[in-house]
Amino acid sequence: MEAILQAFGSALQLNVILMMILGAVVGIVFGAIPGLTYSMGIILVLPLTFNLDPLAAITLLLGVYVGGMTGGSVSAIILGIPGTPSAAATCLDGHRLAKEGKAGKALGTAVLSATIGGLISVVILVVVAPIIAKFALKFGPAEIFALVFFGFSAIAGISSGKVIKGLISGMIGLLVMTMGMDPVMGVKRYTFGSINLLGGVDVLSFMIGMFAIPQIVEAFATDESGIKRKLDTNVSMAFPTIKEIKALSGTILKSALIGVGIGAIPGTGGPIAAFLGYDQAKRKACSDEPSLECVAGPEAAHNGVTGGALIPMLTLGIPGDPATAILLGALLIHGLKPGPLLFQENSGFVYGIYATLFIINILVFSIQSFGIRFFVKVLDFKKSYLYTTIMVLCVIGAYSSHNNMFDVFTMFAAGLIGFFMQKYGFPVAPTILALVLGPTMEDSFRRALILSQGNFMTFISSPISIVFYAFTVFVLLSQVRRKKKTKKA
Repeated sequence: MEAILQAFGSALQLNVILMMILGAVVGIVFGAIPGLTYSMGIILVLPLTFNLDPLAAITLLLGVYVGGMTGGSVSAIILGIPGTPSAAATCLDGHRLAKEGKAGKALGTAVLSATIGGLISVVILVVVAPIIAKFALKFGPAEIFALVFFGFSAIAGISSGKVIKGLISGMIGLLVMTMGMDPVMGVKRYTFGSINLLGGVDVLSFMIGMFAIPQIVEAFATDESGIKRKLDTNVSMAFPTIKEIKALSGTILKSALIGVGIGAIPGTGGPIAAFLGYDQAKRKACSDEPSLECVAGPEAAHNGVTGGALIPMLTLGIPGDPATAILLGALLIHGLKPGPLLFQENSGFVYGIYATLFIINILVFSIQSFGIRFFVKVLDFKKSYLYTTIMVLCVIGAYSSHNNMFDVFTMFAAGLIGFFMQKYGFPVAPTILALVLGPTMEDSFRRALILSQGNFMTFISSPISIVFYAFTVFVLLSQVRRKKKTKKA
């Protein structure tokens, strides 16, 4: 107890609090602008940490990390353009709620759910970090393949009742994902002689194009008054009522635990957690209508990743995602080596991280809550100006990903594909899901076969794998059952 009080005393120093605020604001901004991810924000502020003490330095980076996780929901809900890959799941129902005049309620639900998910992840990080880290080490390539395979079962839930078209949409994502260099053999695949495709298709640029371009085309194809009626209907800041929070509590808790579990497994990350959180929320809602549960689920899940991803980084020195890889580098720069010895030799610093992470989640909640009243005012702008600005920001975001104009062309090509997919009733979300999960799935599949010398039995030889396959079958059967009930109704 004394160690915890000392940790909060260190976290509440003026210089540390200022770093929290700066990091949170930078993270929210970078998360909200499509293409400018929180990972990019962490890289940009990293040089500022060189002359800071270790706790203030890591606090600044953690602020960007947590703020960026929640920032992506702002553009996803208001404009239908996810700021980060994780926010693509929030976009599915969040923007539909905004079109119904519930943008404020959707944003309030997203911020509240993300904060609760983040706080739950901090508590689990403090209490059971070493235990979860040991369990996460049992995940080899075959187990990760089974986990990602289970993630693909979400296609059935995010296809809005169009399962066949959803599967076709997912196949399009897998085909696009295969472009570039083979991750194992190092040979070219579907590059068509283009040097720019050697590195594969940039997921961020493709995602921005598929979500943003169809929205912009639709906006300019509709007169100003038509767009006004579609979006701007009594928008105001609103959090869920006590009754709604009680109804959402189960979804938030389950999704947060999913996020912590996914985050603790190296090589997974926020998008997988967000789509799994959305899938379980959608199954609970049992309706194709947009709901607050389907906003709360993905937000709680991908913010739960923040604490989960720190578990293997702090206890084992293994980063769970790109953001924690940068955090790991920052720790090494300040002479701190993550691992079991960190808890013995620098326990005060570790408890300081716990305290700052707890405070940062509350701080991000406060900033987002205050900012919602300004975020929703975006809908009051003249739509021709708004969507022209969005187009410019999308081009900047796509270009800044790798400072390459080819990514801008990729964005427009993806936008064209997305436009025709939506026109003919093909859901876009499964394509993004396949793009996000595909590389991890392929890499795990190939590595598992190499390690087992081509023995396919390796995929069902582990109890962990069997459990995930069982979950997959359960989810698919529940979707079939739900479809039959809908037809009878």
